[in-house]
Amino acid sequence: MKFQIAIGFLVAASAAAFAPAAFVPRTASPASALQMAFSSEIFKTEEVQFADTKETIVRGGRDLFPLLPKAFEGIERIGVIGWGSQAPAQAQNLKDSLTDAGTDIKVSIGLREGSSSFAEAKECGFSEDDGTLGEMFDVISKSDLVILLISDAAQAKLYKQVFEAMKPGATLGLSHGFLLGYLDGIGEKFPEDMDVIAVCPKGMGPSVRRLYEQGKEVNGAGINASFGVHQNVSGKANELALGWGVALGSPFMFETTLRSEYKSDIFGERGILLGAVHGIVESLYRRYQRQGMSPEQAFLESSESITGNIVKIISTQGIRAVYEKLEGEDKKIFQTAYSASYLPAKEILQEIYDEVASGNEIRTVIMHGDRLDKYPVGKIDGTDTWKVGEQVRATRNEDEIPLNPFTAGVYVATMMAQCDVLLEAGHPYSEVVNESVIEAVDSLCPYMHYRGIAFMVDNCSFTAKTGSRKWAPRFDYLLDQLAYTAVDNGNPIDQDLIAAFETHKVHSAVEECCKLRPSVDISLFAETSTKEIVIQ
Repeated sequence: MKFQIAIGFLVAASAAAFAPAAFVPRTASPASALQMAFSSEIFKTEEVQFADTKETIVRGGRDLFPLLPKAFEGIERIGVIGWGSQAPAQAQNLKDSLTDAGTDIKVSIGLREGSSSFAEAKECGFSEDDGTLGEMFDVISKSDLVILLISDAAQAKLYKQVFEAMKPGATLGLSHGFLLGYLDGIGEKFPEDMDVIAVCPKGMGPSVRRLYEQGKEVNGAGINASFGVHQNVSGKANELALGWGVALGSPFMFETTLRSEYKSDIFGERGILLGAVHGIVESLYRRYQRQGMSPEQAFLESSESITGNIVKIISTQGIRAVYEKLEGEDKKIFQTAYSASYLPAKEILQEIYDEVASGNEIRTVIMHGDRLDKYPVGKIDGTDTWKVGEQVRATRNEDEIPLNPFTAGVYVATMMAQCDVLLEAGHPYSEVVNESVIEAVDSLCPYMHYRGIAFMVDNCSFTAKTGSRKWAPRFDYLLDQLAYTAVDNGNPIDQDLIAAFETHKVHSAVEECCKLRPSVDISLFAETSTKEIVIQ
């Protein structure tokens, strides 16, 4: 999920050109997640046990920077195209890391002619005078590695021009598989004579930069990243992708494919990362007031309980730890909420996954982009929920944020349902955990706690914003209509469902990822060179 700053580049491709692709029904799912394994002649790999599978990872760290010259062998110029969420963070991290590694590799920013982002890029040290800032297609034509970080909709419109501008032997780098999903939908492919790689940080750009800056004194800290090699014409794509991830400051990198990445990523941001948590809070905020709470207390017991307590436990101790901290009646309340919420949440999540996998959700993004001139995207933070949230944050006492057992049951049930949908579709545990848990608790929720969930929805990428605004109401009303009604009607706890939760294999995978988490917690109050606000 990418936090986006500018939507000026959001000129979408014609929806008519994106002809509907035939829907392919899901086949029987494997009993366990895919096992991912890769090798490297430059970076040390290690096997990690995620639940019942072993996966290969590379741990990052500033101590690996001396290996970057070899990983980037043959690269003299990197063109970072765009200036949204990921671009400022990735460009600055790459520039700093490659300088520290003693290379002469030039990192240049490419922007559309007349872009207002030229001024912001200059503030970050990029300049037209030294060739590190210029018009996008000129930068593309001169770069050995083109990291395409313009909006998804802009990629869908401009991909042919990008491919044509790239010089022979250049590598295309992506941080999201959306473009592949789009090309799949229209029956096209990447040019066969180029390497195509992806490094996908599991967090928004400001997190990537903040943790990189804050981790300089402790051998690095950052955001985990998946990497994928879609085409390897040169035979060097794997090492370049790993080097890119190390240079970004990723604590660890795990392998994926571009198709697996876009399915899990687009799905995840519509689920627990954004859409689901938004819908959960809206529904619980109203429910708690109906039960007699003041608006302020209702917000505290719903939104604040999630972003200020529940996710902090998950971040360091795992999902099951939230449940284990509850005792007596509170544990029974959690079980009641979990039992009632799991299937309604999973019903929506399965629909979302099918919509993404079939190409329908990508078409939604493209068609929405076509309507932007006529129907600009507005803000959602003006409603009672989020206005009250501003007041609560203004007087917040972190030590008094409750662990509401009902809120925890609903939130954890939705998170577990998301994990199950991905596992049943064959995604590896590393991807499942990062897209359903780590990105939520270590990247997005800290910002939600800092500025509010509505702020995150208003200021995320166009693709994520489109999905969150579309699916959050579904979570809201389906939980209200099915889950909470079941609780109010006195439906018994589904003990089989609770037992399945207690013994779920994903817990050990999450706990293993907790051991690999960044060595520092993100600070949103520390000075930073990144920018974070889009809509004023």
